[in-house]
Amino acid sequence: MRLFRRRYSPLKVALAGAVFVIFLFILQKDVGNKDRSEEPWLKNIVQGKDQVLDLMLGAVNNIRDSMPKLQIRAPVRQEEPAPGARSCLPGVYTAAELRPLMERPPQDPASPGADGKAFKKDQWTPEETKEKERGYEKHCFNKSVEIKARCPPLPTTSVVIVFHNEAWSTLLRTVYSVLHASPALLLKEIILVDDASAPPASCKHLVRPPIVRVVRQDERKGLITARLLGASGASGEVLTFLDAHCECFHGWLEPLLSRIAEEPTAVVSPDIATIDLNTFEFSKPVQNGKQHSRGNFDWSLTFGWEVVPPRERQRRKDETFPIKSPTFAGGLFAISRSYFEHIGSYDDQMEIWGGENVEMSFRVWQCGGQVEIIPCSVVGHVFRSKSPHTFPKGTQVISRNLVRLAEVWMDDYKEIFYRRNQQAAQMARELREQLHCKNFTWYLQTIYPEMFVPDLTPTFYGAVSTGVPRASRWAQSSARSSHGREVPETLGLGVLYLNQRAGGFWCSRRVRHQLAGPWRGRFGLWLTVKELESGRAGLGRVTGWGTGGEVALG
Repeated sequence: MRLFRRRYSPLKVALAGAVFVIFLFILQKDVGNKDRSEEPWLKNIVQGKDQVLDLMLGAVNNIRDSMPKLQIRAPVRQEEPAPGARSCLPGVYTAAELRPLMERPPQDPASPGADGKAFKKDQWTPEETKEKERGYEKHCFNKSVEIKARCPPLPTTSVVIVFHNEAWSTLLRTVYSVLHASPALLLKEIILVDDASAPPASCKHLVRPPIVRVVRQDERKGLITARLLGASGASGEVLTFLDAHCECFHGWLEPLLSRIAEEPTAVVSPDIATIDLNTFEFSKPVQNGKQHSRGNFDWSLTFGWEVVPPRERQRRKDETFPIKSPTFAGGLFAISRSYFEHIGSYDDQMEIWGGENVEMSFRVWQCGGQVEIIPCSVVGHVFRSKSPHTFPKGTQVISRNLVRLAEVWMDDYKEIFYRRNQQAAQMARELREQLHCKNFTWYLQTIYPEMFVPDLTPTFYGAVSTGVPRASRWAQSSARSSHGREVPETLGLGVLYLNQRAGGFWCSRRVRHQLAGPWRGRFGLWLTVKELESGRAGLGRVTGWGTGGEVALG
């Protein structure tokens, strides 16, 4: 045992370990500098690995379903992210750190006391004189002037609420929350539009306040026509539309009207908080700090929610600033009545409801306005999992509404929405020309650059199917490409997923199916073949969410 210890002393063991580490370092350096082209088999493995990774990263896009969804879901509240590390050296402040906690909103130069100008008045009423004297006595300055100088006037509003077979409890909850939480000086009227409820709604206990009026459509024509009916009889300077299952709280109205007073072309929506449909618990946005959601859309023209992207967060100076939104939910918003009429109001050829919020969003942005969410205004809303109402002409009216939307506002991008001819909406397009509206390219590049745009002219398009047992087992079909070329009958494409199962892709005319992805729920997959060589598919591109990867197929 002593011989063993003397022979292998700690110094010798450490020396042997150091020699071994140096040897590994030299070996790794030699292998790393070796040209990959000298080992074709290694190059193929690396390329194959890169292709599979690109495929997995790009396999998800935002085309979920060609059939429109019937319900708008509640926005998903995001958790407050952990504060990031400082990007500047110690002792150096960033521009964000030097920014004031709250930015001063724009002021009218002609308003009383603007830019430090004196507020002078030649004649005072007896009541104003008493108020001035009380201010001097209590505060030793003219308080009455200070109050007048800092509060610019806000426009009045007419609140329009459409209902059809609505539960009386929720309708009353909505109406009385408006009455209780809106300044009398600003609330001109509440107009309730009964969209042919059966039996006809008895509103005697609602019309007692003289400010509340009720109008009725004897025939079910839907949300769009009913809102136009309510707007036609409104007298307020601003139209505020609310769903019949909302709850307003103190301070909800003033921020909306203030923004419209600053920017008459702004179409503003409150920060919508969820009211639980089971317990009616009110989820206040303040619980999640500075995290907000804004409206978006997918290429099936379905409305959705997304987290405000970094570009918009950087643009906003503080938490009081509006959030520019590509689209809005459409159930709760305010708009200047004159601007509403200027842009042509709603498309009155749309029936019942569905797509009108996305259509209005495109119309506003492309015709010189802006869609915004006002964080300082909070309104609760009951998001139902399904609609309790029927469609007199069937749910195909939603598809018809979306076709009108695409034809009028989306230019060549409408081909992403559908690959078939549809009747053009000539009257609506003429209105767009009269208003000198911008095109859809401007909308995507300026307002929603985060939106992934699929190829407008794919070589061909078809269907994606899962469940093919082997990657070599291809479906056989015959089809034509979008350029009119015949596609070989033996053409078939395979897609490899994260779980190593193969999915088959085959051509079919003007068809797109829903793909149930093997990870993170359901996603749509959009695959376009870019080249045809020697009668077979050469390259396929799987694209989604702004990323994509080339993969050899066929």
